[in-house]
Formats: sequence, structure tokens, C-alpha cells
Amino acid sequence: MPEPAAPPPRVAVVGSLHYDIMVATPYLPRTGETLIGEAWWWKPGGKGGNQAMAAARHGAEVEMIGCLGDDGFGVRLREWLAAAGVGLERVRTVAQGSGMSVALQQTDGDYAAVVVSGANREIDEVRVADEAAAIGRSDVLLLQNEIGEPASAAAARIAREAGVTVVHNAAPARPPGAMSGLVDVLVVNAVEAEQLGGGLVDDLASASEAARALLAVAPSVIVTAGVAGVAAAARDERWSVPAHAVEAPDAHGAGDVFVGALATRLAENALLPDALRYANAAAALHVGTPEDARDAIGPAEVRRLL
Repeated sequence: MPEPAAPPPRVAVVGSLHYDIMVATPYLPRTGETLIGEAWWWKPGGKGGNQAMAAARHGAEVEMIGCLGDDGFGVRLREWLAAAGVGLERVRTVAQGSGMSVALQQTDGDYAAVVVSGANREIDEVRVADEAAAIGRSDVLLLQNEIGEPASAAAARIAREAGVTVVHNAAPARPPGAMSGLVDVLVVNAVEAEQLGGGLVDDLASASEAARALLAVAPSVIVTAGVAGVAAAARDERWSVPAHAVEAPDAHGAGDVFVGALATRLAENALLPDALRYANAAAALHVGTPEDARDAIGPAEVRRLL
């Protein structure tokens, strides 16, 4: 008889959920300038929600732990997350507006955004403690910095006590604080690496140096360097993975895809360099694929690219 299939990797995400309003613009306006945009559209957002959807699309069984408002934004976000395969039993509806953001996306693919936390402010230590069982039975706990640090630290402590790997995407950057000693894998981009003391990152070599410098923060560090690629360090080991060539890139959301895909591979017990290569390829496919086709990107597409 054939052996039973292995259970899917389990990823718990404690983090933000935002309704994102995107505005296409030729460039970012200066202070006081009124700029005529080219188009607008909405999409699900928040680093927590985006990374949860990415992890689910790359094969993980995902439990999202967060808060949505009792408004139309919250209803639409639930629908979108459910369609991506994200478990929503632990997403609470609270009596205030959902989190949201407005992002200006330039023609060259770069962007800037303003975030309003809304219901995400309700994610606190008490709500996290209520979900200790879901965190404890996961293989990887995925955290970001768009919710309060006390809640993230509480989730990380639960995970550490249960032997669950803690992956922390320190975005936006802030000092380790209460997260000190609770993170297994730290993931930052070039700007965040510099803000945390890793030095200027402008190519793959400097990303590697930044990863090594930030080993004081976590035992494994990953620094994404955009079009240059990604570098990582762990103790006496270093790895660098060049970026894949992409035509007509659109970088919005690429970092969240990278982190979600990485968490899934780590939850499958992949070695860090293998998880890096997979996540790097997943992000490249996201960047080079039209937005209306990105939901179909999964493990098969990544493995073809690799």
C-alpha cells in the first residue's frame, strides 16, 4: 500500500490586515504638489495578510491571527483571504474601521504608501494568548512590525516554548526591544537593514555584510536587496542568491511574497539556502507577472523557473 501523504506545512501568522487602495502615478508628488493620477484599484494588504496568502499559495496550511473592522473593507478582505486558502477562524471582527492604506505606484514599479492601522490596534497580548494553541501546533510563526510589539513578543514567546520556528520580518524597522532573543530568522530589506545598523546596502556584497552584522539580532539573518538579489548569514555561513532577470517589473508586494514562500519552505524543514532560492524565485515571478495573473503562481511555477 502507498504511504500516506505527509501533512502540509503549518504556518501561523500574527499580523496586520489592510484594505489597500492603489493609485498609479507617473512619479511621487512633492510636498504641496497636486498630481493627476492615471488609475486606481483596490487589493488586499497588510504585511500579515499578504504573507499569509503567499504562504497558502505556496503550499502551507495557514492560520491567520488578526483583527478586521465591522465594515465593508473587512467583509471584502475576508472574502479575498478565504479565496487564497487562508484559515480565518482566528480573525476577530471588532467595532471600528478596518486597517487600510493608500499606495502611490510609479510607472517604474516603485511605490510609497501611507498606512492607517485601524482594527489592527486591537491585536494585543490577551488576544494572542487566546490563540496559543494555534501558534503552538504550527511549524513556523510569521511576524511583522505592523502591529504592536507586545503582541508580537507574546506570540514569539508562545512559539519558542512550543519549539516553533519564529520568522520575523522587521518591517517597518524598529529596534529589537521585546523581541530580543525570540527570533530564529530575521528578514529585512535594504532600507530596514541600514536602519537596524547593518550599514548601507546597495548591492549583493553589501547585503551579505549587513546580514553578517545583524547576527547580533538573530541567529539567522536574510537581507533582500531588490534587483541585486538576496543574501543571508548564519553563524560562520553566508549565502547569496542573485536576482532573476525580470522584464517590466512591478515590485509592489514582492517582499511579502518572498517572506510567505520562505516561511512555507522552512515549515517543510528545507535548509535555509534551499528556502532562499525558492523564495527568491517566487518573488521574481510575482514581480514579472501581471497583477491579475499573480494568484495562480505556486510551487509548480517556481520549480519550473528554478
